[in-house]
Amino acid sequence: MRIAVCHPQTPFVRGGAETHAEQLVAALREAGHEAELVLVAGKWYPGAELVHQMAVWRSLDLSESNGLPIDAVIPLKFPAYLVPHERKIVWLIHQHRTAYELWDHPEYADLARQGDGALVRQMIHSADRVALGEAKRVFANSKNVARRLWDSLRIPAEPLYHRSPMTEALLEATAGPIGDEIVFPSRFESLKRQSIAVQAMRHVRSEVRLVLVGRGPDEEALRRQIEEHELQARVRLEVGASDERLRELLLGALAVYYGPFDEDYGYVTIEGFAAARPVITLSDSGGPLEFVVDGETGIVVPPDPHAVAEAFDRLFADRALAERLGRAGRDLTQREVPAWPEGVARLLG
Repeated sequence: MRIAVCHPQTPFVRGGAETHAEQLVAALREAGHEAELVLVAGKWYPGAELVHQMAVWRSLDLSESNGLPIDAVIPLKFPAYLVPHERKIVWLIHQHRTAYELWDHPEYADLARQGDGALVRQMIHSADRVALGEAKRVFANSKNVARRLWDSLRIPAEPLYHRSPMTEALLEATAGPIGDEIVFPSRFESLKRQSIAVQAMRHVRSEVRLVLVGRGPDEEALRRQIEEHELQARVRLEVGASDERLRELLLGALAVYYGPFDEDYGYVTIEGFAAARPVITLSDSGGPLEFVVDGETGIVVPPDPHAVAEAFDRLFADRALAERLGRAGRDLTQREVPAWPEGVARLLG
């Protein structure tokens, strides 16, 4: 088949969604299909720009290209799934969250604070009902995303996990001995809540260290927080680390910490498990809780720096526990997260 994978791209921003789209195209080609990534540049602010992007996607004609039919489209997130097609298969990464569950959040809301926010929100809800309702099949990249869709629009979706390239590489690697560092790889932004992990390092009693790996708009704020609390010897940032460096950090870590707010899915969890490391997450972190079972594959604590510090110290003091939890997480990832050929078969089945 000729398949168009549709994805809205914010220029100069790269994360899990971009990896997902590119890997899907590669997997479709590996399965023998002609696949192309269709990108439309855009941004999520102000509210009027969202409406413009919605109109762009809705007006795209992907029924054919260069005189040859396009047999299917696979859009991944808002507003790409507004694209019309007779065989639209949505694999939902997330809706526009500030029009839904983050609408009235005291910290993460942004659309609600705009003068036309309520009108834009209404337009998004109406468009989503139509566009997602006309899809032949709707998958979600996690149970959490499927639940949000059902709670908001009463549209069912089938959860379908997938592996990141880092997960695949780590599953093929041999993990080193349990180390002394907690590794937290993620984009530096407010929803990922690196600040809680840094704050926790003020309360640890052991010699555990924290490594924040990534880049993003909160980098300078995190550096100020580390300096303000004189944590330079205990917390470091590795900005723009290569895949090779991240793999090295994960395979030699004590544990992986991942405590975002209500994450959609989150590669970090399964990448930590693939490295045979336990994952520490928070009770309101969403997607990671589909994999992290307290005392079985990792540790789940409230979003409180003191509780996070206790979890860090617990694993530092009990390396046998860290090793046992990490092995269980690796087994779970191999068992529950399908390789790409199986995922493609389910999408097109």
